[in-house]
Amino acid sequence: MTALLLGAGCVARPTGDFGRAQPSFTHDTAMPAAGKLLAYGRGDAVSQFNQTDIEVEMHDRVWRFLVAEHTSNWFQNTAVELQRTRLTPPLDQNFSEKSYYEWLQRSNFRSAPVRYSAVGADILADTDTVPETFVAICKVIEVDRQRLITRDALSDLEPDVRAGVDARRTENLASIAWFVRALNYRYASYNYALDHLLVETPDERSMDVDAKLADMKNHVDRANRGDFCSQMAGGRANSGFVIPSRYQTMRIDNEVIAIK
Repeated sequence: MTALLLGAGCVARPTGDFGRAQPSFTHDTAMPAAGKLLAYGRGDAVSQFNQTDIEVEMHDRVWRFLVAEHTSNWFQNTAVELQRTRLTPPLDQNFSEKSYYEWLQRSNFRSAPVRYSAVGADILADTDTVPETFVAICKVIEVDRQRLITRDALSDLEPDVRAGVDARRTENLASIAWFVRALNYRYASYNYALDHLLVETPDERSMDVDAKLADMKNHVDRANRGDFCSQMAGGRANSGFVIPSRYQTMRIDNEVIAIK
């Protein structure tokens, strides 16, 4: 099935303005449907639940860290799309941190300083986008928590619905873990590039790139700790979220779930 889709011309996900994912029946419907069947056959968690709006937002924000459209596939965009649609098991662990530097080397920059500036701009684009991605991830973690609370409060749910809660949580955790790996990969790639640019074409602009890398490292460390929520009010996203009012007097996990 994967070969048939690839034979039909399925490669990297198409993008529109500002690198945003462009709607595509092949990439939004056909490939994910085939991927679900293959994932099920591999024994992976597969949920039939519809996604919440915040889950859609998280996937959209995370996707930006999985690809690098402007750098001629140094981020292996084709492999990313196969993995995103679950047509293949995870492939990203095999990505080489040398790829970004190799792209810099073969790209026709006007001068060495411009090459440093390009690295700094790429790092800044990442660090500017990380905080809102953390917020979206935090909110999804909260949605999964609420699903578990609601499921445990209801005794008459069908077994497949109960299993679906765990499957969706497993899917979300896999997406979050992929984001963390992608963030680490980008940091390692930038670091590798800076080290080698310093040897190849020393320039004082390296100090600015190094400072930007230090800032990015703070985000990478938080991601590695799973610390996506600490900068939000009370350390938890969406703190006003409640399950329906018919459960307003129910006590679960020592907290009162009340309509506000």
